[in-house]
Amino acid sequence: MNDLIRLGEVAQGKAPADLLLKGAFVLDVFRGEFVRRDVAVAGGRIVGYGTPEAREVADLSGKTLVPGFIDAHVHIESSQVSPAEFARAVLPRGTTCVIADPHEIANVLGLAGIRYMLAATEGLPLRVFFMAPSCVPASPLETAGAELSAREITEVLSWKRVLGLGEMMNFPGVVGGVPEVWAKLAAAQGKPIDGHAPGLSGPALWAYVLAGPRTDHECTDPAEAAGKLSAGMHVLIREGTTARNLAALLPLLSWRTAPFLHFCTDDRHPETLLSEGHMDDVLRKAIAGGIAPELAFCSATLHAARAYGLSDLGAIAPGYLADLLVLADPERVEVERVYVGGRLVAEGGKLTVDLPQADPAGVRGTVNVDLERLSFRIPAGEGVARVIGVVPGQVVTEELLLPPRVEGGEVVADPERDVLKLAVVERHRGTGNVGLGLVKGFGLRTGALASSVAHDSHNIVVVGASDADMHAAVAALVRLGGGQVAVAEGEVLAELPLPIAGLMSDRPLAEVARAGRELVQAAQELGCTLPDPFMQLSFLTLPVIPALKLTDRGLVDVGKFRHVPLFTG
Repeated sequence: MNDLIRLGEVAQGKAPADLLLKGAFVLDVFRGEFVRRDVAVAGGRIVGYGTPEAREVADLSGKTLVPGFIDAHVHIESSQVSPAEFARAVLPRGTTCVIADPHEIANVLGLAGIRYMLAATEGLPLRVFFMAPSCVPASPLETAGAELSAREITEVLSWKRVLGLGEMMNFPGVVGGVPEVWAKLAAAQGKPIDGHAPGLSGPALWAYVLAGPRTDHECTDPAEAAGKLSAGMHVLIREGTTARNLAALLPLLSWRTAPFLHFCTDDRHPETLLSEGHMDDVLRKAIAGGIAPELAFCSATLHAARAYGLSDLGAIAPGYLADLLVLADPERVEVERVYVGGRLVAEGGKLTVDLPQADPAGVRGTVNVDLERLSFRIPAGEGVARVIGVVPGQVVTEELLLPPRVEGGEVVADPERDVLKLAVVERHRGTGNVGLGLVKGFGLRTGALASSVAHDSHNIVVVGASDADMHAAVAALVRLGGGQVAVAEGEVLAELPLPIAGLMSDRPLAEVARAGRELVQAAQELGCTLPDPFMQLSFLTLPVIPALKLTDRGLVDVGKFRHVPLFTG
């Protein structure tokens, strides 16, 4: 209370402000218009629109001042860099706050992984809030590194900076009244609950919303999004690296819907962060698509903050935290300066402050595989084989029925027909589980590709034209402590080490992006025809997305939600 009294004195001109920003066109998010005015800051908060005295004065004549952008749903782990390096990438582009769901690292390390993310974001100039991961593991058809029950969820919800329950992907369990699912929802009642219900509509959607989820980032067309808006949900327009829904959903954004339509990136990979940007890129595209800058900015600031109960973020008004962006050109979203809590943290595309670094020692060493016992042998069976058909650029797959190539009573890769071996190697608990299958669509003529990023349980996934190269690729990941590799004739052609939980690098973003480009180039030299083979590979293991997937426990028919044999006979 004493702090508020002091700030009130500053607002009345009885004490000097810390900072005065003069002459900018300031976005009034409450009226939806730009107004030329001065802005006074003290104690990290906006205190008013002018002051007779300030310790620091900045002339912003001709510039535009808007609140810092909020990414309403993101997995920091998907950037493949540490939280500090992620902050270094997005802060200069105007993102001052993110709502992060750490379910990637939670699937590897459980509560320890979430604690690491909290520690690694403590003290960063980027405001990072978390949602408690609701689906660890994503399904009972795989082996994850941890399991979070309602009891663990309740504990996480009590931690500082945890706002609510993360995306409830198990919407069939919600609608079907599965007790454990409902126990997690019950633990989060009264708090924000993120939804994840692709394609859900009608009575099933109403039942889902009744259970508590109030956001959804999975809408892909206007009709689906409109139905969810009418059901009382906030729709998060996603524009990530792979899933890009902005163009399709943008026509829904208006002054009437803005309080319930926000923006998110969900998953942005290093190359995208470097070449396109973050929330600045999303908003630039929205404005280029015909949305007025003031409307786009209001949606990405005040309304996003209110969706998650962040009552002191998202506006340039007395009492709000002074998270501010100086824009040279609002239509191009050219960010010149970034203030967080009234402190200049970035200017000219570079950070102006040092970032604290968290010790990752407790989240390393997560690859536990017995290489001597590892085998990719597939005995021939009766009938034809169920083969995963890759759909380029999509996370869904097809189920193909094809006769495999058999030599000496064993199934072998058949590069001439583009039918390769696929394996998922459990890497968390040393179970020795190896799920074996076949995949068509990679185009590899020789060699193997492997990754410890494999949604959502993040076991090792490897595709190859020979058992020997597949084994060499897994051995390389064991050596690296996780990552992604391209191998041929037993030699590593390119590698991206991801030693932090097998998901994130401890290197700068530019280095990670360069390694990613080298991996793609190496894959293409081996014959791969996919533009993003490692993204494609990482989703072949997700048994909640149709049609045929592979886990460490075997082949999964997603429609039937059960394991099926490789052969039909």
